[in-house]
Amino acid sequence: MMIDRVERLLLTVWVGCLWAVGLLVAPTLFRVLDDRKLAGTVAGDLFSQVAIIGLVCGIALLVIAYTQNYRPQKEWRVWLIVVMIALTVISRFVLQPMIVDLRSQGIVPGSDIAKTFGMLHGISSALYMANCVMGAVLVVMGLRRGR
Repeated sequence: MMIDRVERLLLTVWVGCLWAVGLLVAPTLFRVLDDRKLAGTVAGDLFSQVAIIGLVCGIALLVIAYTQNYRPQKEWRVWLIVVMIALTVISRFVLQPMIVDLRSQGIVPGSDIAKTFGMLHGISSALYMANCVMGAVLVVMGLRRGR
């Protein structure tokens, strides 16, 4: 069915972007570039783009779920997508602006700004990894029961 293919494509784009940028591109930037500030700036921009892609794909997946008459509100897979979208919103629109603001103030090792930056970066990383894991679960289990 065509809608199944569209769902698989949306999930593949979303989770593929998460994995590619978070697990491959960003670590490579910090390993290859001598300028950590530049690496952070590029990685931050990439994470923003991945967040927008994730929001578009996630919302499209929810729209499909609610138009296909298979009682999505009772399906754990749909709730997993809702959680992934919520984590993406928190990361992109709450944590990332705070991180950017701290970076613009200048991060001196050992300072309060550095400690706050580290904490926010750690929370952001944990949310991102949670999305990577939940995305993997959806890839392995499929978007619908019995498919």
